[in-house]
Amino acid sequence: MKKALIIVAVISLTTSFFSCQQEEATSPYEEQIETLLAKMTIEEKVGQTAQFTLDVVGEGENVYSSHFPFKLDEVMLNDVLVNRKTGSILNTATNTPLSLEEWHAVVSRIQEVAIEATGIPVIYGIDAIHGTTYTQKATFLPQQIGQAATFNRELVRKGAENTAYETRASNLPWNFSPVLDLGRNAAWPRIWETFGEDVYLISELGEEVIRGYQGTNKDELDKQHVAACLKHYMGYGTPVNGKDRTPANIPLQELIEKHYEPFVRAVEAGALTVMANSGIVNGESVHASYKLLTKMLKQDLNFDGVIVTDWQDINNLYARDRIAKSDKEAIKIAINAGIDMAMVPYDIDYTDYFIELVNEGEIPMSRLDDAVRRILRLKYRLGLFENPVFDYKAYDKFAGSEHKADARLTAEESITLLKNNNNILPLSANQKVLVTGPNAHSMRTLQGGWTLSWQGEKVEQFIENKNTFLTSIKQHAKNVVYVPGVSYKMDGPYWEEKDINIAEAVKAAQNVDVIVACVGENTYTEKPGDLNDLSLSQNQQDLVKALAKTGKPVVLVLNEGRPRTIPHIEPLAQAIVQTYLPGTFGGEVTADILFGKTNPSGKLPYTYPKHPNSLMTYDYKPAENRTEMEGAYNYGAVQDLQYGFGHGLSYTTFTYSNLKVDKANFTAADVLTFSVDVTNTGERTGKETVLLFSSDLYASISPDNRRLKGFDKIELQANETKTVQLKVKASDLAFVNLKGDWVLEQGEFKVQVGSEVVMINATENGSWTNAFR
Repeated sequence: MKKALIIVAVISLTTSFFSCQQEEATSPYEEQIETLLAKMTIEEKVGQTAQFTLDVVGEGENVYSSHFPFKLDEVMLNDVLVNRKTGSILNTATNTPLSLEEWHAVVSRIQEVAIEATGIPVIYGIDAIHGTTYTQKATFLPQQIGQAATFNRELVRKGAENTAYETRASNLPWNFSPVLDLGRNAAWPRIWETFGEDVYLISELGEEVIRGYQGTNKDELDKQHVAACLKHYMGYGTPVNGKDRTPANIPLQELIEKHYEPFVRAVEAGALTVMANSGIVNGESVHASYKLLTKMLKQDLNFDGVIVTDWQDINNLYARDRIAKSDKEAIKIAINAGIDMAMVPYDIDYTDYFIELVNEGEIPMSRLDDAVRRILRLKYRLGLFENPVFDYKAYDKFAGSEHKADARLTAEESITLLKNNNNILPLSANQKVLVTGPNAHSMRTLQGGWTLSWQGEKVEQFIENKNTFLTSIKQHAKNVVYVPGVSYKMDGPYWEEKDINIAEAVKAAQNVDVIVACVGENTYTEKPGDLNDLSLSQNQQDLVKALAKTGKPVVLVLNEGRPRTIPHIEPLAQAIVQTYLPGTFGGEVTADILFGKTNPSGKLPYTYPKHPNSLMTYDYKPAENRTEMEGAYNYGAVQDLQYGFGHGLSYTTFTYSNLKVDKANFTAADVLTFSVDVTNTGERTGKETVLLFSSDLYASISPDNRRLKGFDKIELQANETKTVQLKVKASDLAFVNLKGDWVLEQGEFKVQVGSEVVMINATENGSWTNAFR
């Protein structure tokens, strides 16, 4: 409950420790769980909390690397599953994708050994964040940031359903997805794994993903669905220095209103598991935080699922954060804080230390029982006791035409037209085109990280579709010249470039009609993706500058995980297309848009900064955009951004009119219905995302400039008008005050949809323990 969150500072660990661990029955399996739990030894219980990576049980020189092709090591398999009673395995082996047949064989043997040893099936987890990452031939969607750009709930849900289907076909029933972090620092290397910067957009799409992954009944997931895992709870996406797994300082008010809320909504939607933030929030390591894990998540939200660590993060309490003096003490701290399962992932001593801690009374049996209950409940909900392995041959839709069509449409609706001076786009098939830039002919850069390998470096080896920007443009234009000018060093760090030959690209540009420069980033994720300068690489900027001097029109195609700043080359481009990380079909749909076969409809899910040292979000405070102050100390604080949140052009035009609300004066209990007419005033069919923003004119704390409170995506034929209705609860207009309470205060609000504005008035105050229940 949100209002209850303000008392977390006075919780007594010792008094609340035992009172909250055994909750009331929450599933149909509680009697079976208690019967099984009563029969389990300490060793069996501790084993259930352990999660080892697949390489540990593979043949190889050591636990960190297996041989390829992968083969299980029966000695290690016996140690991990029989001796240590392990409850979970994760990841692929040797950072390499397996086939459906290989996954079936591996998981079948793991389950056979585990069930014979303990009678309890293993739960296998994987990061399938935009498709089934580690399965060959899987269907890959745009990454989450691109899905957010569609503003299309149905496409996001359908993509999650398809991913769940293909992940379950791989015998992998637990998906470490979705990411519900706020991507509010453009330098952060995982912004592309988020749904952007806005809490409402993230919350709405997060709910759709939960439904897509898990179906409609969280207690009985069928063979086509998987358990979702919300990550990274919470505050992970806004590190102070922009680098991964580094501290974040977030005021209580902002923590609750923005960072906590997507997780609240997703837990209410039935999410079965949560992954804890690897970092530090407000000076406290999240994996050691009783108030964040047990109080705010398990107690306040009545969450009966599993909290799992991120990779090696219990050890990090000792080795990195230095709040524990040993691995053993780190285990004690994390488990007592509320962690249920430890992604170890290599250290087999984990179970020995845990057993010692229980026997020494350092971890109460009640805490261990609570963790095991949650893990068993998850396995029952997934049907693993009845069907620990599925026949992959029964999944005839795997990577089929239906899934590919859905992924292609999602990619199409994600592509965002940022600039189109003099309607230079769409291009003509008769124009001679120079295609250049390091992203022009790479399937790897279209996909991003978490694609067939962790950093995405194995995409070219395993991907079947080879339609890059270049090959796709060639399918539209009759005369295409390709000179990269700059290339990535594919066997080095993501930022390394090679083969700098700008002069050759300039020479080729002399004889063309238009230049398509495909620039951006190579693939990365997590810590390897840290950067020191948000600017687009100097080589790529120099390439664009040199090409612009030829006088030929330049179309920039951005293919990047985060918005790299481009203030020096943006004015040189006549058109700019943002593709994000569009997935397998990104090259095809981008070319379709460049040549007018389809009409772009994506909108930016974040604010595109203009300068590396001037980062902002659209919901800034009024003080951040003040033009002047009277008196001797006059100053300006004007925001200077490249493109705003929600920006995105079309090849047609839309006008808004007749914005109305059914209750201009409303109470705290009301639901307001807004309606607006949207007309396609252009000459071709187009899709438009209708965004509703609210602005609290005055409040007891400085209000956000504006907040997204509704959206819908519609398609309009030329000259067609549709009336769009958007419902907003009065509680949606509330904010969190400095005490941590959700409140609605009397006064005026400005509501804007497109160019239309209407004023509404709250006639009374209101407060909520949970504003969205």
